[in-house]
Amino acid sequence: MGIIFLRKGKPFVYEANKTVQYTPLKKWIDGGVGNHYVLKRLRDADKVLRPEAIAKLRQTAGLFQGKPYDLTFEWSDDRIYCSELVWKIYARGIGIRIGQLRKLRDFDLSDITVKAKMKERYGNNIPMEETIISPGEMFSSELLHVVAKQ
Repeated sequence: MGIIFLRKGKPFVYEANKTVQYTPLKKWIDGGVGNHYVLKRLRDADKVLRPEAIAKLRQTAGLFQGKPYDLTFEWSDDRIYCSELVWKIYARGIGIRIGQLRKLRDFDLSDITVKAKMKERYGNNIPMEETIISPGEMFSSELLHVVAKQ
């Protein structure tokens, strides 16, 4: 998950990967499973994404440039995970909250694979009260609509 910005007229995905960085859109698509992608945009983008709003989004995005990826999904600005990056850029940049924030305890963590991953990342101290924005929550937001997919 990332946010697309034009740089010198070319589309780049601003994403949290190993670090927060710009990745050329084609390279980002090629890195996915089977080149599958879904691009979404704000439903009212033509009204909201005016030049001054885009400038605010870029400025906010710059605050995260180079930050390391957050494997423990903490709601801080020290490390950033993919959906957290996009959520914070929109919320802090132009006041739009895409998807509802939840607590870790709100998610189904019962799958054996999930349990193992949680144990690996947190040991016995799973932060059940940690604020989370999941990619699925953002993806299903009514504020967005599909503009392209493959």
